[in-house]
Amino acid sequence: MADRKITLIHPTGNPFARNAAIALGKIGLLHEIITAIAYNPDSHLARFLQKFFPAGDRELGRRTWIPLENGFFKTYPLEEIARILILRTGLNRRLGFNAQSLADWVYASIDRRVARKHLTGLAGVYAYEDGAAETFSVAKQRGIKCFYDLPIVFYRQSQQIQQEEAELFPELAHCLQSIQEPVWKLERKEREISLADCIVVPSTAVARSLLNAGVEQEKINVIPFGSPHDYFQPKPKKDNKFRALFVGRVGARKGIHYLLKAWQKLNLTEAELLLVGMNEIGDRYLGKYQDCFRYIPSVPHATLNQYYSSASVFVFPSLVEGLALVLLEAMACGIPIITTENAGGGDIITDGMEGFIIPIRNTEAIQEKLIWCYSHPQELAEMGKAARKKAEELTWKLYRDRLSSLVLRVMGEKMRCDR
Repeated sequence: MADRKITLIHPTGNPFARNAAIALGKIGLLHEIITAIAYNPDSHLARFLQKFFPAGDRELGRRTWIPLENGFFKTYPLEEIARILILRTGLNRRLGFNAQSLADWVYASIDRRVARKHLTGLAGVYAYEDGAAETFSVAKQRGIKCFYDLPIVFYRQSQQIQQEEAELFPELAHCLQSIQEPVWKLERKEREISLADCIVVPSTAVARSLLNAGVEQEKINVIPFGSPHDYFQPKPKKDNKFRALFVGRVGARKGIHYLLKAWQKLNLTEAELLLVGMNEIGDRYLGKYQDCFRYIPSVPHATLNQYYSSASVFVFPSLVEGLALVLLEAMACGIPIITTENAGGGDIITDGMEGFIIPIRNTEAIQEKLIWCYSHPQELAEMGKAARKKAEELTWKLYRDRLSSLVLRVMGEKMRCDR
C-alpha cells in the first residue's frame, strides 16, 4: 500500500542516491523514484548509443539507475535534456546562464512537480539538498515524514570559508561558487533544513556545520558513504616515479592552490604532481605553476582506476566537502591519502594509518606529509594496504544497512512490526 511507502527524489542520480533507493526497496518501503532521466545501460537505447553514438551513452550513463525489484520510476526528462543541450552547444553563454543556474532550474522544476502530483497517500519522502523545499512544505501539511539528505556542509559554513578564501585570494573568487549563490536559493536551503524531520549526512564535518547553524542534534544522523571496492581495484604501478595525484574539480574550493604552492616549494627529483579533472581555477592561475605539474582534463569515470593506480599518494586538501567520493575510490585502489577533516577524511581514515589528516589552508602541512611519503616508500606501501582494507570494510551494503535501520526507527516501531 502506498500509504506505508516512501518516495525518493533525486533529479540526476549518484551513488549515494542509488544506494538509498536500494535500501528503501530492501525493507519494502520504496514507492517510487522520481528523477529526470533513469538510464538503463542494458536497454535497446543504450546498445544503440554504445554502437553509434558513444558520447551520448557516456553522457546518459551518469544518470544510470539500477532497475527496481520494488517500486517504479517516474521521470521528467525535458528540463534535463534542455540543460544538457544548452551547455553542450554553448547557448548558455549567449543567454546569460551558467551551469549552476541551469542545474538549479532542473532541481526546482522537479521539486514543484513532486509537491503538486506525487505526495498522495505516502508515509515519507526522501529528498536531497536544493530539491526539497516545495515537496517538504506540502508533505508537512499532510503529516508525511521528511527525510533530507545533505551531502555537503551546510551553506552557512561553506559561505564563510569561501568568503574568507576570496579575501585571501581575490583572483580566485570567480571559482568559489557558494559566495555567488542567489538569495532565493539560500532561502530554499533554510526552508529545507527547518522542515526536515530527519537529516542524513555523510560526515561529522557536515553534522558540525548543522549544529553550528542551530539545528537540533537529534535530527542529524551521520552515515558515511560506501567505497566502490568491487569496482576500483589495486593494480601494479608501472613505474618507479613518486607521483602525487589529485582527482576532482581543479578549483579553489578543493584547496588546489595550496597543493600547487607546496609542490613547487618541494622541488622533488623523480617525482610528479598529476592533476585530473575540470579546470575551474583558470589557465592564467595554473600557468604560474606550469613547470611543476601535469594536467589531464576530465576523463570518463571508468578510466580513473588507471590514474589512481599510477599514484604513490592521493592528495585532496579540500576546504569544503561532505565526504569526497574520490577519497573512497583512491582507498579502494590501495592508495594512501592526504586530506582534511573538511573533506570528511576523519570519518574514514585514522591519521597515520591509511593516510594523513591535515588542517585546511596549510601549505606547510602538505609539504611535511609529502616529504614523509617521498622518504618512506615501504611504510607508504603499508599505508596503501591499510587503505584498501578500510575500503573493503566501508561497503555500500553497510551504508544501506545503517540507512535502513534509521528509516525504520524514524517511521516508528509500528511500521517495523507490520512489515
